[in-house]
Amino acid sequence: MTKHVAVLMGGWASEREVSLSSGKACADALERCGYQVSRIDVDRDLGHVLEELKPDVAFNALHGRFGEDGTVQGLLEIMGIPYTHSGVSASSIAMNKHLSKVFFKANGIPVTDHFVANRDEVARKHQMEPPYVIKPVADGSSVGVFIVKQGTEHPPQEILRTDWKSGDELMVERYIAGRELTCAVMGGVALAVTEVITDLNFYNYEAKYAQGRSKHIFPAEVSSNIYQTAQKLALKAHESLGCKGVTRTDFRLSMHGGEEGDLICLEINTQPGMTPTSLVPEMAAHAGHDFEELVRWILEDASCDR
Repeated sequence: MTKHVAVLMGGWASEREVSLSSGKACADALERCGYQVSRIDVDRDLGHVLEELKPDVAFNALHGRFGEDGTVQGLLEIMGIPYTHSGVSASSIAMNKHLSKVFFKANGIPVTDHFVANRDEVARKHQMEPPYVIKPVADGSSVGVFIVKQGTEHPPQEILRTDWKSGDELMVERYIAGRELTCAVMGGVALAVTEVITDLNFYNYEAKYAQGRSKHIFPAEVSSNIYQTAQKLALKAHESLGCKGVTRTDFRLSMHGGEEGDLICLEINTQPGMTPTSLVPEMAAHAGHDFEELVRWILEDASCDR
């Protein structure tokens, strides 16, 4: 009997549109592979929807809060439906940028100086000497991220907007001038290290998902030492949180007068994007896995008790 797959996408978090794109691409690929696919635009009645559909497995293509933070994973565990990507604990820790850094530091993975503060405090005065970065503690795709440059008189007041949806806890961290590197882990193996270059202020939401706003260089043109270190740290980050399936870890490589400096871990993504401009499908293709093979591997890796 053809395996019935429920592809979870959309949701109500800030990354809804990205998730819809990822979900469509994955659902299309699974149908081409011969699976029976039900596409679910996730709402708060997800439990009832799944109870009626009775899928054999759930392919989680959600991004951001509620889909990537252990919430949906917990529901699927309770319902006994095998699912893709990381489990409840790893998803919850990885989604919290501060908590994941605590785990990274404890496991010898280098991170930059950072702390958590209320957004009213962050907006009132500089919490550290610029340049620094302001990020929501639990959001993805660079939503709500601000770089406060050197010489800036006051913090960005946009974080006080009434339509702010990224929570009241913000992380303030030291800005690392340098290059953006990223490395995926698939089945316990680190894939190619990629450098991301953009002509925008930084690798923000537009740079990630708008065609032509970023350039991916893979393998990254860095020294063999930095390349291998990025792979080792990506695998270590994956394992230190107990992640499963595919993850992607982002780094900053500091530069000093054109010379490579330190490699700093920024965060780990437990459900990386699977859109036409996403990084993981490119890395997998470089390792010899086309998109359909990648999606099928993620699906066949699904289980409960992750």
